[in-house]
Amino acid sequence: MNFKKIVVALCLTASIACTAQGGNRDRKVPHLDHVFVIMMENHYYGQVLGNASAPFINRYAKTANLATNYFAVGHPSLTNYLEVIGGSNFGIINDDSPDWHNTSCVSNLELSQPALETATTNTCPIAGSGLDGATPEVDTTNEGTASEPVYNTPFAPAHTIGMSIADQLVEAHMSWKSYQENLPPYGADKVNNSDGLLSNLTEAAPGVPNLYAVKHNPFVYFASVQSGSNPDNSLKNVVGLNQLYVDLASGQVPNLAFIAPNQCHDMHGRGTGEVGPGCSVDANNIVQGDAAVKALVSGIKSSKMWKEGNNAIVTVWDENDYSSLPNQVVTIVDTSYAPTGVPSKVLYNHFSLLKTIEAGFGLPFLNHAADKNVKVMSDLFGGND
Repeated sequence: MNFKKIVVALCLTASIACTAQGGNRDRKVPHLDHVFVIMMENHYYGQVLGNASAPFINRYAKTANLATNYFAVGHPSLTNYLEVIGGSNFGIINDDSPDWHNTSCVSNLELSQPALETATTNTCPIAGSGLDGATPEVDTTNEGTASEPVYNTPFAPAHTIGMSIADQLVEAHMSWKSYQENLPPYGADKVNNSDGLLSNLTEAAPGVPNLYAVKHNPFVYFASVQSGSNPDNSLKNVVGLNQLYVDLASGQVPNLAFIAPNQCHDMHGRGTGEVGPGCSVDANNIVQGDAAVKALVSGIKSSKMWKEGNNAIVTVWDENDYSSLPNQVVTIVDTSYAPTGVPSKVLYNHFSLLKTIEAGFGLPFLNHAADKNVKVMSDLFGGND
């Protein structure tokens, strides 16, 4: 598959928002060698910063670079994860599991019919092109009510390519991995939830604690990854979190490392019935999340690789868990090559993060990342305005 030719063809025929690879004035960040994205969960900006239960994160926000005006796009979790890696919700406005390896279904993107949280079927693999789902500014369809609505970053439906940054990286002869805590040792294929050994493939729900959740592994929703037609862009790229430390020790780190702690360690907190004791109290899951971020950041920064080339760690929360507060989330950027301790008041969102990573890797801007009002996070990544 020649990604560049496909992008150009779709741009010409479907008016899809995208930009050419070279000579773009929006590319205001240095070349990046490795980017680590640590995805945390379901907390509003003010629930984390200033919280005594998260001492490391609060120190880290001051010593690294902090986006003080960064917003998730919508709800629920999966929608935001897709937006980070693909610049679109691809018509998926729910947390449903993939319809694994279904090659006969038609994706919501190709149908231009969004699947809301009331959907009754699993998610057809993302492919093709079409209109994605709208993100209204005020939303009462996703666990909101008229008296307590959900506030989003509004985006109208747009022509969208059913691809992610994974497709781009492989086409450009670069690499990616999705590091998922509590993924079972037999891999990600057809696994929707797991405790690290048992999964929906071995035990009927609710017998399996929901530590690993497929909705936090957005790459596996794409037909290109499920098909396995390209070994460099397949389910083999999805590995357990322990592999991150193996790769750091060996120096075999992918260009893009997407890191998802389990649903205790990502601050989600699912309750004892789903993930076992210790995750149901908000203060406790913030403590666990703080410890997880400390372990991950320390592990990455203590590796030999961190000191070689231009590398960045981005710690970002997916959404504010349907709060009536604005959907503002903490986003911390740490680089190995530029001054840190930089706060930014510039308005950014998940599309900005994708656009910035693509700029650093010299890739085209995908979908909403190509929108003119979506800004590159140059001040946080040591770039020039």
